[in-house]
Amino acid sequence: MRADRLVAALLFLQSTRRRVTAAELAAELGVSERTARRDLEALAAAGIPVYSQAGQGGGWSLVGGARTDLSGLTAPEIRELFLLTGPDADANPQTRTALRKLVRALPAPLREGAEAAARAGIADGTDWTGAETEEAQLAALQRAVVDERELRIGYARPGGEPRERTVQPLGIAAKSGVRYLLADTADGLRTFRVGRVTSVAETGATAVRPEGFDLTTAWRALAARMEDRLVAATVRGRAAPGTGSVLEGLLGGRIRYGERAPDGWTAFEADGPSPEVIAARLAGLGARVELLDPPAARTALARIGAELTSLYEGGPGTPAAPPRAPARGATPPG
Repeated sequence: MRADRLVAALLFLQSTRRRVTAAELAAELGVSERTARRDLEALAAAGIPVYSQAGQGGGWSLVGGARTDLSGLTAPEIRELFLLTGPDADANPQTRTALRKLVRALPAPLREGAEAAARAGIADGTDWTGAETEEAQLAALQRAVVDERELRIGYARPGGEPRERTVQPLGIAAKSGVRYLLADTADGLRTFRVGRVTSVAETGATAVRPEGFDLTTAWRALAARMEDRLVAATVRGRAAPGTGSVLEGLLGGRIRYGERAPDGWTAFEADGPSPEVIAARLAGLGARVELLDPPAARTALARIGAELTSLYEGGPGTPAAPPRAPARGATPPG
């Protein structure tokens, strides 16, 4: 949706041949004045020659905007715009139409570069995991952010039942392919993984945006806090030959290798939310990994091993001893 608006905003600036206010653009696009101002700022940040002038008679204008061929844009600026909108355009017919109009408005020498930039990205919503797609929820959340609508969302943490919360949606952030809603709540700013949002409903109220809120600054602060929680504990261990790639797949960049012993086993350290969480992630490696420290990690692995032995040693259908309650902190992080 935002890609549509960015192209529409650019075309509107070009067609008016004068300075326009954020209020005029908002009326043209059917959005709030604050949203229109954010779109204009996004165009400027992307390198498009859009600038503002304060005071009476001020507003926003496009350098070279009086030229119907948009020649006020340089070739690098045009490529940047099409790279910015290209992935969304692949999935959105309205954006494709807007981009075709923009291409026709460009001078012939610049069209080839613009078309190549638009082809440089693609967004594929196909879910190869077989899980229910999150695209519908994402679209509803994005609309609420843009339209500044308060929401009542259902949210399910790992292993838990969905719980409803009232939130003030402030933005969507993506990290390593995972998308998060940033929202203000009764408990302060929080992040909600979009894939775990089970329902989205507008309350009918206008969302309250904190004074001076900046999405980039807020995300960096929240992300730093999450990173701190994800590396709150460290375990030491050793791994059998040929286990490195599996360890890296399970722990990512939170593993550090030490010396290799004469028997081929390699020492390592790994960070995680707790010793129990790290132990649970490594349990599937069996005897190919031995955790040495802290004792809580060894205890967690011993408990997991005992539970699995009790469950499987008697054959299918054999009653197993009741499992012990999981250790505190053993739930994988959200």
